[in-house]
Amino acid sequence: MFRKGTYQFNREPNFNFQLNRVVMWGNGDPEEVLSVSEGITDSRSWVDALTSLARKAEEEGRTEAQIGYLRMSEFFMYDSDPEKVETYRRAKNLFYEYYADELMEHAVERTDVPYKKGTIPVMHCKAKGECRGRILLHGGNDSYIEEFYPILRYFQEKGYDVYLFEGPGQGGVLREQNMKFDPAWERPVKAVLDHFNLDDVTIIGASLGGYLAPRAAAFEKRITKVIGWSIFPDFFDILLADDPKALRIIMDSMYRHGHAGIFNKLYRKMMEKSELVKWNLMHGMYAYGAKDPVGYVKKVRKFTLKGVGDKVTQDMLILAGRDDHMIMPSLFCEEFDLLPNVRSLALQMYSNMDDAGSHCNMGNMKLALDTMIRWMDQMDDKNEA
Repeated sequence: MFRKGTYQFNREPNFNFQLNRVVMWGNGDPEEVLSVSEGITDSRSWVDALTSLARKAEEEGRTEAQIGYLRMSEFFMYDSDPEKVETYRRAKNLFYEYYADELMEHAVERTDVPYKKGTIPVMHCKAKGECRGRILLHGGNDSYIEEFYPILRYFQEKGYDVYLFEGPGQGGVLREQNMKFDPAWERPVKAVLDHFNLDDVTIIGASLGGYLAPRAAAFEKRITKVIGWSIFPDFFDILLADDPKALRIIMDSMYRHGHAGIFNKLYRKMMEKSELVKWNLMHGMYAYGAKDPVGYVKKVRKFTLKGVGDKVTQDMLILAGRDDHMIMPSLFCEEFDLLPNVRSLALQMYSNMDDAGSHCNMGNMKLALDTMIRWMDQMDDKNEA
């Protein structure tokens, strides 16, 4: 069900990671991706390259690959691009058309749960065989539920009821309903738990979900186990983690003292030099509802376990990659200090020796999921003893 391996497609770390994502989670063909990878130098060339691959896959009747290429072509489209929402809808609609029979065969349903003035889409299924537990699964800063469908099916086959959802700031909730990210993730989680009358749930959050999941658990005790599929103590610290210490201090000081003009200029210069910084800021201003870099940082500073981490009292597992290009593994020390009252805390960090050293263990999905399952079993055994 899952591919294994890590490819070197592009010299820019984020482009390289996202191209691996095209292959690992988007059913892309490695040779096709390699053929266009070196021509990708910025967001526009990314969109052109992935669009051309989607067109080729469509002509050859390879719908699975076409869905992945379409979805990932939209990934680097900025919100000002008139094709962004239409491309997203094409990928989503094609997914449900192509997988209609399979979804029916495995009794995977999609429900729109009322939330505020809109809805939260939930893809859900019952376990195959005896139920071992209930999983509430969600992504992070740039995910959508259809991308996690193979993970839902894997957990289903292993004996779990699974509820996979998008919240504010994600997928169609952002693109079609214009709901921006909310640091109080317990609110959409409560809506899902209430709608399906769920209790004794394991929540799994990927990437930014490494903050969102424990944040929800701090206020929602129907969650009994927490899996943070990345180290994520504080969003602002992660944004600046790769910068030199002196620059981090300067940026933090400028923000705290309200020097918005200088702050914005400095960030825009950084955007010119780094495609990763540029994408993070452009997507961030869109997904968090900010008008400028300093406005985005103001929003981001609310996404922190500082002040709430002591309320997490469940068992918790953190999965990480030693070579994660977005999140420095050393930040685990900070997260550890923010979780003084967890019932238990485990860290599993994989390296590229296991093809799992990248962000969210992209190159070895089965290893990551099996680790989660073993841990859930261990916690159940411990708590029943």
